[in-house]
Amino acid sequence: MRVGILGYGNLGRGIECAIRQNADMELTAVFTRRDPKTVKILTEGVNVYSVNDIIEHKDEVDVLVLCGGSATDLPKQTPEYAKYFNVIDSFDTHARIPEHFANVDKSAKESGHVALISCGWDPGMFSLNRLYANAILPEGNDYTFWGKGVSQGHSDAIRRVPGVKDGKQYTIPVESALEAVRNGENPELTTRQKHIRECFVVPEEGADLKQIEETIKNMPNYFSDYDTTVHFITEEELKANHSGIPHGGFVFRTGVTGFNKENKHVIEYSLKLDSNPEFTSSVILAFARAINRLHAEGVSGCKTVFDIAPAYLTPLSAEEIRAHLL
Repeated sequence: MRVGILGYGNLGRGIECAIRQNADMELTAVFTRRDPKTVKILTEGVNVYSVNDIIEHKDEVDVLVLCGGSATDLPKQTPEYAKYFNVIDSFDTHARIPEHFANVDKSAKESGHVALISCGWDPGMFSLNRLYANAILPEGNDYTFWGKGVSQGHSDAIRRVPGVKDGKQYTIPVESALEAVRNGENPELTTRQKHIRECFVVPEEGADLKQIEETIKNMPNYFSDYDTTVHFITEEELKANHSGIPHGGFVFRTGVTGFNKENKHVIEYSLKLDSNPEFTSSVILAFARAINRLHAEGVSGCKTVFDIAPAYLTPLSAEEIRAHLL
């Protein structure tokens, strides 16, 4: 399977690395909005092209992985490139998924391609686990916790505060809330009760630290609804202790069974990730394999992780998965 990458940031590099672990895949092209001469990739013998030339290479790519951002890139790129390629993205603006799906579906059906949107671990693997658990325990409650991990959007928000030179933000589940859910207590939890936010900030020289802290803690949509701690550290400390992009989280479904609902059950799915973009890349490639197979069967249009049968994700044959995984 010939894979193309559009956008060579953290996710694009993750896709490149993950291809090496999939014997049935090869990287055939990288496309960038930057000057291609300035983009150095890890794989020898693979060309980097300008995005302006992407359509010229459509016959060299079986699936194009779109590695742009959800705010402005993917709403334009995914429907546009579904005209020429089978495509997959990690669009994660939950409220806009129905609109994005409709736009991509129209484009992919008109061109005869397969597209898959919102692929990764949330949305993605967490979504699948929510669906399975709701189907199994129809009477119950859902809980999702994120972290401990770096929130790239929140980290970007604190870096935009006046007087901040650099910074990282961690989302951390509240342990007592986790335990209450695990114990089947079915707590009703506010935003503040589920997660805390911890910020590590490198201030500019002479900056007003008190003002920075107040600005961060009172930032609407980001920190004002949470218990937030701000630590001021040096640039050296940030590089030494906070250079990675770890993440993870938990999905729970609690429910009851029995004629009188006398028995309680807890379903828990959890992830602990050293690298958020590298794990996301690994999920994306499994689903890229699936849409390549669907395209070969004559399917077209937009899909989500809910539409993909598990057997399409693995390079193993049907006989092998029955023998070893069932």
